Amino acid sequence: MSEVEPEDATKRAQAANAHDKVPSNNASSKTSSPVVGHEGFVQPSSYLRPRGYSRPITPAQPLNPIDREQIEGLRAIRAFLKVRTSYDVLPLSFRLIVFDTTLLVKKSLNTLIHNGIVSAPLWDSKTSTFAGLLTTSDYINVIQYYWQNPDALNEIDQFRLDSLRDIEKAIGVTPIETVSIHPLKPLYEACRRMLESRARRIPLIDGDDETSRGMVVSVVTQYRILKFVAVNVSETQMLRKPLRDLNVGTYDHVQTAYMDTPVMDVIHLLVKKNISNVPILNNDGVVINVFQAVDVITLIKGGFYDDLNLTDFAGIYTCSMNDRLDTIFDTIRKSRVHRFVIIDHNYRLKGVLTLSDILEYILLEGEDSET
Repeated sequence: MSEVEPEDATKRAQAANAHDKVPSNNASSKTSSPVVGHEGFVQPSSYLRPRGYSRPITPAQPLNPIDREQIEGLRAIRAFLKVRTSYDVLPLSFRLIVFDTTLLVKKSLNTLIHNGIVSAPLWDSKTSTFAGLLTTSDYINVIQYYWQNPDALNEIDQFRLDSLRDIEKAIGVTPIETVSIHPLKPLYEACRRMLESRARRIPLIDGDDETSRGMVVSVVTQYRILKFVAVNVSETQMLRKPLRDLNVGTYDHVQTAYMDTPVMDVIHLLVKKNISNVPILNNDGVVINVFQAVDVITLIKGGFYDDLNLTDFAGIYTCSMNDRLDTIFDTIRKSRVHRFVIIDHNYRLKGVLTLSDILEYILLEGEDSET
C-alpha cells in the first residue's frame, strides 16, 4: 500500500518548535494505499471503554479559535480512523516472522536481533492457533526469573517459548498478551483495544476459509498507526495548542536513573511501574539518555543474564512544553520515534510523552461531546 501525503502541504505549520534527534552524548541539542473495504462507522461507546472513561474538553474560558480548531482536528482524525481498516496501515510489501512455541528462547532472541525487530507473534503448532505476542517484556521476565533463582542460570539456555508461562507464574507477572483483531476491522477499534490492554502493538488475525483456523497476517504498532495518521490526515496541523495547555503526557513522579544505577534496579522500575522507559540523568538533573525496555534485548544478546550494565544507547527525541501536537506529528511522519522526553530550557526533565499518551489523547479527548 502506498501512503499518500496530505494534498495541501503549504498549510503545514512551521516546525520551528520541533526538535531533531540528538545523540546520547549531547543532550543539550534541543529537538523539540488502496483502501480495503470497511464495516461502517464505529460508535465510540461501542468499544471497550465505559463512557465515563472519555475525557471531555472542559476549557476554563469560552472556546477561542484555537480551541475550536483543536476540536475539529481531533474529530477529523477519529473520523479517519473509523473508515480505515487495520489492513490499510500495512505497507505494500512486508516480512512477517512468526515463532513456534517450541522454539528455544535463546534462538528467538538471536532471530529478533538478526532481523532488527523487537517482537513476534507466537504460534502453537500443536493446536494450530495464535498463542500471543512475544515482546521484550518476556525477556525481562527471564532476567527477573534468574535474579530470583540464580542457581537456574544454566537452565535458561534450555527454556522454550512455551515455558514462558511457567516463568510468569514463578515470578508472579501478567501472562503473555493475546489481544488481537481482524485486519478488516476499523482502525479505530484496533486503537481502542490497544489502549484497553495497554499493548503497544496488536496482531492482525484472519480466518482461513478452508480450515476456519486463525491465521496471523501481520502486527500493527502504535508508531505505524500514528505515522499513517500523520501522512494522510492534514487536519493534524490543526492541533496547535501547546503541551502546557493539554492533559497529555506524564509529569509527576517520573521514574529516573543515572549512568551508575544498576541495570537490575532500572528493570525492576520498568516492571513495578508498568512503564516502557526510564530517563537517564546526570548529576545536574540534565537528561542525557533514556533506557527503554527494548534495550534489554541488546544487553542480553550474548546470553549474559548476570552481567548487565548501562551502556551508550541510541539518541533520544526531546520537546518542550511549548511544542504542539502538529509539530510532534510532523516529527513522527519524518522519523521513527516512540517517545519524547519533555525538557525545559536548561535541558532538565519536565516529563515524558509516549505514543500511548498521544493515541489516548486523539481517541478520547472530547469524545463525549460528539455523542
